[in-house]
Amino acid sequence: MFHPFLRADRNKALFIENNPFLATVHFNADDEVFFGKIEQIDDLVSFEGRSVVELKRAFRSAVEDYLDICERFIKPVFKSYKGSFNARIEPDLHRQAVRHSIARGISLNQLIRDAIRSGGFLTANPG
Repeated sequence: MFHPFLRADRNKALFIENNPFLATVHFNADDEVFFGKIEQIDDLVSFEGRSVVELKRAFRSAVEDYLDICERFIKPVFKSYKGSFNARIEPDLHRQAVRHSIARGISLNQLIRDAIRSGGFLTANPG
């Protein structure tokens, strides 16, 4: 049975949330255990459980422990982003995007920014 706490995106990646934290989840069939990793932080924080209930409990505990460590060492909770990233796409798609941006009278950066904002996935709840 698929548990509503575990959600899959279009690529079938499982993730769970403990707002504002998001974690990816995997299943090891040999060990019969779920394991996860908190995303968008500068540290590696993992957790595991043999059931969804155990996984949820371990995730909440990992978040609490991580927040305590951040407070104790006066470090930012979330990874900082500089506002730029590299995207690898097919050369023909790159050419088409540049051509489209020129036709619209905007930069390629503005075209990509507009596409991300208008895609709807940034305002929708993941999953």
